[in-house]
Amino acid sequence: MFSIRFRVVLLSLFFLFPSFLAAQAPNPSPQAVVSQSDLKSLQDAIHAAQMNADNAWMLVSAALVLLMTGPGLALFYGGLVRRKNILGTMMQSFAMMGLITILWAIVGYSLAFAHGTSFIGGFEHIFLRGVGLTPNPDYAATIPEQTYMIYQLMFAIITPALITGAFAERMKFSAMAVFLSLWSLIVYSPMAHMVWGVGGLLNANGGHIPSLDFAGGTVVHVTSGVSALVTALYLGKRIGYPHTNMPPHSMVLSFIGACLLWVGWFGFNAGSALGSGPLATSAFINTHFAAAAAALGWTIAEWIHNGKPTALGAISGAVAGLVAITPASGFVRPFPALLIGLLAGLFCSFMVFKVKSWFRYDDSLDAFGVHGAGGTLGALLTGLFATKAINAAFGPNAATGAIDGHWGQLLNQAAGVGIAWTISAVGTLILLFLVDKTIGLRVSSEDENTGLDLSQHGEEGYDLNS
Repeated sequence: MFSIRFRVVLLSLFFLFPSFLAAQAPNPSPQAVVSQSDLKSLQDAIHAAQMNADNAWMLVSAALVLLMTGPGLALFYGGLVRRKNILGTMMQSFAMMGLITILWAIVGYSLAFAHGTSFIGGFEHIFLRGVGLTPNPDYAATIPEQTYMIYQLMFAIITPALITGAFAERMKFSAMAVFLSLWSLIVYSPMAHMVWGVGGLLNANGGHIPSLDFAGGTVVHVTSGVSALVTALYLGKRIGYPHTNMPPHSMVLSFIGACLLWVGWFGFNAGSALGSGPLATSAFINTHFAAAAAALGWTIAEWIHNGKPTALGAISGAVAGLVAITPASGFVRPFPALLIGLLAGLFCSFMVFKVKSWFRYDDSLDAFGVHGAGGTLGALLTGLFATKAINAAFGPNAATGAIDGHWGQLLNQAAGVGIAWTISAVGTLILLFLVDKTIGLRVSSEDENTGLDLSQHGEEGYDLNS
């Protein structure tokens, strides 16, 4: 049917076609096989991307925590005092931003985070020696140690600033500067080392008394709150307290300040995850839920107590919830966070409405009623609700808190709170005595009646004659 020539052509194509396909197919070569060097480059690129993402989040978190002091706390406290004391009160927060930064760079960071004893760090990082742009795996493996250092500095700034609420309107600016500078070295740095520092007594990773404190319930709020109470008792009451009415001069400023605190607190708590992963998300959500629930709890309590809900009560409740969730934010689920917030709002309002009036101490802006009481409650509830499903702090197979079956953690939390109370009370009392006997703590009666703005700074917050 086919000619012989045509058959020869077909037969030739039959034998040559596979060779043609083979010639067109890419030949295996060293470039086509993933080498060890290529795999290493890919891993390095992934690690660099993670470091960049984590570092970006941590720098933003550091800025958010600084926002909490100025303008957040400065406005919150400034609006709560009388008009003649607004600049003096705001200057106290601003002074901490400058003074503590310098002390932290010289020796504060080293005392808190260098290797040392169970109670305090050594001088390994004095003048920030050895604190560079590479990670310190003892603390955070994916961010430069300088980032970790500057983030922790923002905590060191706001903690003594919180104490100023207790002695508002009656301490000399010079005395405040000396007292709180010394306090940051004698009380704050040792407490930070014990809870977060390598080899610290209360460190959850190998400490003798492993205490859970994700973002500073004991380190920040218990220390500042207890120190605030001791300072208020040592200084005595303001002239006219409690018979003279001393209402906030600007609830608008305090309202703005409280909202800035709420926003900044996301950096405070979610930033304490030290990375941009799921744990930061958990802490972020818990922070918001607790603040909302506490605002509701305080408002309900005040509504029942006074017959009306006030803006001051609502913002005070929100701050109380933020305080209480701080140690638990990276350890609990969202609904326990809501419960912690609700309990904080009710408990702290009780401390402010009832306990303060029973004992008649003049904690001007309720630093103890919110931070001391809220921080203590939050630290204890952390031991109750912490779960390895959120943060396996003691290992993947070990229970974290009582809800997991580790009831002994409640004792560890109580021990941590007790140590924080003791160090804060004793250290504060000694420092107050020393400063009082050298330069004096309290302004004169004349200066107190005039106001801190004019007597301490020679200026006024409001020019009512213009």
